[in-house]
Amino acid sequence: MNLSELALGALYTLIFPGFLFMAVVGLLLTWVDRKVAAIVQSRMGPPWYQPFADIGKLLAKRMVLPRGAQAVGFLAAPLLSVIGATMAGVIVFRALFAPASGFMGDLIVLIYLSMLPAIALIIGGASSRSPFGAIGASREMSMVLAYEVGFLLSAITVMVKVGSIRFADISSYQVLHGSLAWSLSGILALAVLLLCMQAKLGFLPFDISEADTELIGGPLAEYSGVGLALFKISRAMMFFFLPVLAVLLFLGPVQATFLSILAFLVKLLAVLVLLILIKTTHARLRLDQALNFFWTKIAVVGLIALGLALLGL
Repeated sequence: MNLSELALGALYTLIFPGFLFMAVVGLLLTWVDRKVAAIVQSRMGPPWYQPFADIGKLLAKRMVLPRGAQAVGFLAAPLLSVIGATMAGVIVFRALFAPASGFMGDLIVLIYLSMLPAIALIIGGASSRSPFGAIGASREMSMVLAYEVGFLLSAITVMVKVGSIRFADISSYQVLHGSLAWSLSGILALAVLLLCMQAKLGFLPFDISEADTELIGGPLAEYSGVGLALFKISRAMMFFFLPVLAVLLFLGPVQATFLSILAFLVKLLAVLVLLILIKTTHARLRLDQALNFFWTKIAVVGLIALGLALLGL
């Protein structure tokens, strides 16, 4: 690998479509989240720069290591969360901007990388030596085992429908046959994916591991300064690339024309607003209710979608 290839790789990972691009747009989308919630609740909401001001304030503060905490796990967890969100986002946006540059199995790799922020949250909470962190980490572990099943079934439905595990082939299929969401298996798999995304983002009604009114943030209860800022940035990045992933998998194709790009942005905005409205209009579920929902309802619908895809429907 020569110097120019290394520089190009650094550009992809750090600037565009990497960390900096996703962090900036993700924080802007958190403002959209707060603004839509304010409109629903008849409030004004914050100015557009408020998320950046919040992150800047956290970055300016000292990160405190709790007494008795496992330093390695506690300090490494925020970095792991950002790394996972960055690498997963790079795969998604390379598939969006340059589908031909993908590799065999990039969708499988994305599924694994998208789990890293949740795993980091578990590690951070378990390492904090806080009862709130430990309970929150335990809840997060249970939730991951529940919602990842539906997330995986939704992705497998797409793979079966298209007959490939590459984003490039998924895009090509939708160019020829239309959006996967127009099929029966596709619409069911999309519904499953959106609800699992709600849980992956830690949004109501599935913010059970953090539960501010019960656990004071759960795994994040002992985090401050840079550590808390990194977790919030990784959450904002996921709020950006997960809806893009949903559009790419089910509502594509995206082509290099003005109308196609405009349609993509409209679809992306629709997915974002739907996630925000669910978050704003639903109360938090108990852990047993959420697990029952994902294991019995979402998993069953995901299996039905997969079965229909196998039948070509």
